[in-house]
Order: sequence, then C-alpha cells, then structure tokens
Amino acid sequence: MIDENPQTEFDSPWKQILQLYFEDFMLFFFPQAHEQIDWTKQPEFLDKELEQVVRDAELGKHLADKLVKIYLKDGSETWVLIHVEIQSQEESNFGRRMYTYNYRIYDRYKRPVVSLAVLGDERANWRPNQFGYELFGCSVNFQFPVIKLIDYQQRQSELEASRNPFATVVMAHLAALETRNDRLQRKQSKLALVRRLYNQGFERQDILNLLAFIDWMLTLPLDLEREFLFEVEQLESEQRMQYVTSFERSGIRQGLLEGIKLGLKLKFGTDGSSLLPEISTIEGVEQLRAVLTGLEAASTIEELRQIYQSPTTDTQPD
Repeated sequence: MIDENPQTEFDSPWKQILQLYFEDFMLFFFPQAHEQIDWTKQPEFLDKELEQVVRDAELGKHLADKLVKIYLKDGSETWVLIHVEIQSQEESNFGRRMYTYNYRIYDRYKRPVVSLAVLGDERANWRPNQFGYELFGCSVNFQFPVIKLIDYQQRQSELEASRNPFATVVMAHLAALETRNDRLQRKQSKLALVRRLYNQGFERQDILNLLAFIDWMLTLPLDLEREFLFEVEQLESEQRMQYVTSFERSGIRQGLLEGIKLGLKLKFGTDGSSLLPEISTIEGVEQLRAVLTGLEAASTIEELRQIYQSPTTDTQPD
C-alpha cells in the first residue's frame, strides 16, 4: 500500500503551492472573498507569527496552516487563516481548534480574522464548519467555510476546463487518493496530468511548479517512475515542447529548490539564504525533499545543514 501517511506526504506540497498561488487559491475556492481583496497590495505570509500562536495555544503540530495578511478594497487591513487539513480520519476537535486559532490571532493582532478550511480526507460526511456552546444566556457561535476536495470528483469536466493552477492541484490530490492501492493506474493518472499541463499553455515557471506538485503527490516506485519519465520524454518530443529538457532534473528538482529557497528566507532570513548555494549542489531529489521537510523542524542553520551533510541514499519509495 502506498501513501500510508498522507498527512506527511501531502503537507509540504500544499504549503508551497498555497504560497506560490495564493490569489489563484482564493479565486478557485472562495471567489466571493477574492472579489473583496485588493490584489494590487502583496499578501504577506506570517508563518512565524502563526507558529507562535499555535505554540501559545499548546495545540501541537498541525498541517498546512497559513496565516496571511491582506488588504480589502475598502482599504482596511485584515488577516486570513488558511487551514488545509490533509488526513484520512475524522477529528472530533477540529471545530474547536479552528475557533482557538481564530480567537488567539484576533486577541494578538486586534484585527478581523477569517478562518477557511480545505479538507483533503475521504470521509464524505465529515464536514466540520462550526464551534459553539450556550449557557445561562451566554452563547458562542463560530462558523467557518469548508471546502471538501472529494466533492470535485463529481466536477471533473469543470476541473478539466479550468486554467486556474488549483484545478491541477485538486486533480493531482484526487488522483493520489484514488490510486493509493493501484500503482499502474497512478502512473497513468500522473502522465495524464502532465499531458494536460503541457496543453494548458502555462508559463515555464508555472509548469515547473505544478510538475513538482504533481510529482510529490503521485510518487511511484523506481521501475514505474522510469517508465513514466520515458513516456514524458516521448510526449515532449511529439509535441516539440521546450519547457522541460529533463523532467526529473528541471521539474522536480527545481520545484524543490524553489520551496527550500522560500523556506530559508522565511525561517532564517538572510542567514538562511546563504545556505542556498551549497544546497543547490545536491543532485538527489529525495535528499532535497528531506531538506525541505526538515526546514520546519530545524531551529538553527546548523541543524538544517546536518540533514543534507549526513550520508543518504536517493531512492524512490516502494
């Protein structure tokens, strides 16, 4: 069985793609909210601030959370909490956790906070969207919008027709869930996503970013990965594509390096960016993935350096 722990596998690519395409994310999933945001002002991601809030609330480590500072068209400043929950089972305290995040962020910054949830699990009936209680005439009623990714299984034609990057993201996520126990079908689904991506007419960097997401979501054992790469080369040859000369080196590797570059800057500032030249010399895809994953846990630059300086084998998971 593959993807035994989808939380770990899906966490990092979702975090990266959210940050790269935040405006597209809002347009795709929350179009009414997107319309009210002033996109001429760059959104600001507040990862460190959110880490502090989570730590203060003693909520532990949770998945793919993003706190974003945005401006509305009326000129006011606000905060958006994006919580992407990638898990395979229900969580009874999810609504309470969303409420705790919300009020602690409000308490810290005294700004309106919008909590949005995207659920990537497979339980059709699990749709937590509120938290509340009432006693002695005192009541709390916290409600938040929820997107359920498996709902898009019935909207495949809509996904196929969309040029929003998150149509590709959702298709890759659904394919990962649907092919969990079928490696051959996973290879075919992965190839179909790449073919569609090439036909969409995206810019080169967008293709590289989305290729990296697709690859991370739809991992294959080594033999099927080789077959897949060979078929991608044939596809490029047939369509006379010049986007990616080597899918593995230019697509997957470049996407990982972009994620690491962003993570270094956010976590360690200029000191972190100084590590990029030596990290860029790493050829192994799995080793780069280990660095990107290790960025979240590493508290010092030296701890991060130990991850990629330790002996490792760059192999595909079985």
